[in-house]
Amino acid sequence: MSEPAGHRCRICTGTPVPVHSFGMQPIANAFRPAAVSAADTYRFELAVSVCPQCGTVQLIDQPDREQMFHGEYAFFTGTSRAMTEHFARFAAWVRDEHLRGDDPLVVEIGSNDGTLLANFQQWNIRHVGVEPSANVARAAQARGIPTEVRFFDADAARAIVATHGQASAFIAANVMCHIPYLHSVVEGIDLLLGEDGIVAFEDPYAGDVLAKGSYDQFYDEHVFLFSLHSVAAVFARHGFELVDVQPQMTHGGSMRYVLARTGKRTPTAAVREYLDREVAQRITDPARWKEFGRRCEASKQALVSLLRDLKAAGKTVAGYAATSKSTTILNYCGIGPDLIAFISDTTPIKHGTVTPGTGIPVVPRAAFGPPYPDYAVLFGWNHETEIRAKEQEFVAGGGRWIRFFPDVEIVS
Repeated sequence: MSEPAGHRCRICTGTPVPVHSFGMQPIANAFRPAAVSAADTYRFELAVSVCPQCGTVQLIDQPDREQMFHGEYAFFTGTSRAMTEHFARFAAWVRDEHLRGDDPLVVEIGSNDGTLLANFQQWNIRHVGVEPSANVARAAQARGIPTEVRFFDADAARAIVATHGQASAFIAANVMCHIPYLHSVVEGIDLLLGEDGIVAFEDPYAGDVLAKGSYDQFYDEHVFLFSLHSVAAVFARHGFELVDVQPQMTHGGSMRYVLARTGKRTPTAAVREYLDREVAQRITDPARWKEFGRRCEASKQALVSLLRDLKAAGKTVAGYAATSKSTTILNYCGIGPDLIAFISDTTPIKHGTVTPGTGIPVVPRAAFGPPYPDYAVLFGWNHETEIRAKEQEFVAGGGRWIRFFPDVEIVS
């Protein structure tokens, strides 16, 4: 893996150090029918780097945003019961802890089908969503949730303020890590928020990825993998500081970051605690991430070897949950329909499609069985509790799950 000429940190003036490549990858969420998918030859190198100056973990290259977020975006938040419940708790926390004044306004970017904002709708709290993928935005609009179909930046912020006034809270969930032009977003936040407003967003956490080896958090949409150090570096340039952090179980380990204008709120003890943990973990050290890359290679070899052994033994193997993250695993490991017969998924828009780049058929959950396969690769491992609760008959009938983080293993 070589560093492209002119590669510069997206956050500061540093020069990131390349640490690992996951090879040539397709658009992770491009689940399309087999004939269309076969004709789609777009690939980019999914290569990870770390800036030694600000500590930000980031992709060296990322596809154009229109290739990732568009009118056929294949993910609807509301299809996950666990995420719907999590967002209800997130919304209640924002309401109870951070909304001040008589008529607050909440703005969410990457609002998808409105699952999170629906809670504020229920409470008659003013809210606006900003969502660039037209199909999921229409689903939110059909629920009566005001949703702007656009990317968020300073111009979008000015338009919202002109119509609705300044916001009390700017929120996002698994969105900020998608945006390479992050300074433009924070400029928009500065314009959007009232003087005492807060920013609260959640994203996969670099500390958890390092600890678990969960390399599937790297795919085209995830241009950044944040830590407290990197988030503080971004927002400090615009007059904001971290005032709280809260670890979350979602997406296999996330962090909720809370920021306010510098000096407006007193940071909690958790901010210093997690900053110190990150120093001990060497979370901004490129050498630490190169070690991570070697662990990824070992995990890849272990998973492929297991699947080949099961095939040689005449066992049937399926996958469970056709996720964006599974695209990284399948293409990095070179796993196709010769090793995994199909992947079961609950998202209707994915049914009848194949996995990007590897061509494994995606089928409805009902096709999972009975009769069940002998083994199922748990691609939706971050929703393991929810999945296992739904699929108890699979295990009762002798089926076994295959996990790959933190270790490749077979579990009942």
